[in-house]
Amino acid sequence: MNSIKTANRIHTLDYLRGFALLGILLVNILPLLSVQITVSLTADASYWKFLYLFVEGRFYTIFSFLFGVSFYLFITRANSRRKNSTVLFLRRILVMFLMGLIHFSFQPGEALTVYAVCGLLVLPFYKVKKETNLMVGLTLLIGLSVLAIKPLLPIPLILLGLTAGQYQLFEDLASKKKQVAFFTGMMGVLSVIGLVYQYQQASFENYTFYHIGIMIGPAVSAFYVGMLILLLNIPVIQRILTPLKAYGRMALTNYLLQTALILIIGAMLDVFGQITYMETLYVCAVIYGIQLAFSSLWLRYFQFGPFEWIWRGLTYLEMPPLVKKETRKDAK
Repeated sequence: MNSIKTANRIHTLDYLRGFALLGILLVNILPLLSVQITVSLTADASYWKFLYLFVEGRFYTIFSFLFGVSFYLFITRANSRRKNSTVLFLRRILVMFLMGLIHFSFQPGEALTVYAVCGLLVLPFYKVKKETNLMVGLTLLIGLSVLAIKPLLPIPLILLGLTAGQYQLFEDLASKKKQVAFFTGMMGVLSVIGLVYQYQQASFENYTFYHIGIMIGPAVSAFYVGMLILLLNIPVIQRILTPLKAYGRMALTNYLLQTALILIIGAMLDVFGQITYMETLYVCAVIYGIQLAFSSLWLRYFQFGPFEWIWRGLTYLEMPPLVKKETRKDAK
């Protein structure tokens, strides 16, 4: 698979970003539509358990880790072009922070402002040895996970993503299948043990249930990442999941549009505070269909997603060509 890498882009990361966005939507829709806690022994209660066992805190973790990987790649590529990588990165996270501030007025739980602040904190670690970053990142992640301090988890996750970049973990993945399989198996065992224990504590009022979920979140997320990477080694599955790659390549645009679509659908159907857990799943399915089709169609003609194009232009203070060269030629 060679990391599904072409034109200096590691496409495995796009698949992973798209996958992370799928899970993030399932969770973010709940507060945006003011979904109420459901009663026990119903389909809604079962779906609630599913979300807190397999989704909540799992996909946000992946997204945070991938931001760290992108952080490393951005600075490294800027350095290779002999650009002032520090200035560019600071401008990049400033633009992201401002986008996040606007997004915050619609989605109070949004992540862009958090990532911008964490990116600023982690920036000095770019020049630190990878072994040190790995030790610091793992220590912080384990400590914060055990204590269930969820708001601070993006810091070690972004640092570990940066460290993954330093170790070039996503380079030439085809030659690392055995290592990926071993890692995935190990995370799978830890995940099963943790999830069984968490399930035994399942209750709306039981704080231990939520605490365990945060504690085992990184292991479950790591298992998901490993499994997807292994599946992408199978050509037929890679082709089937192609729309997911487009979805992830436009991660910023799709993340922001998720909020817009949730609020628009909520207003159109007038379901704020009235929709059930299970019904939010149907809304998410509609949003998936819209965004996956839109992403694939958009990238057929354009080089960047709409917000990615704006983000890149403001970062470099120069708007890059948006329309693909072959599209411009066909138009002539």
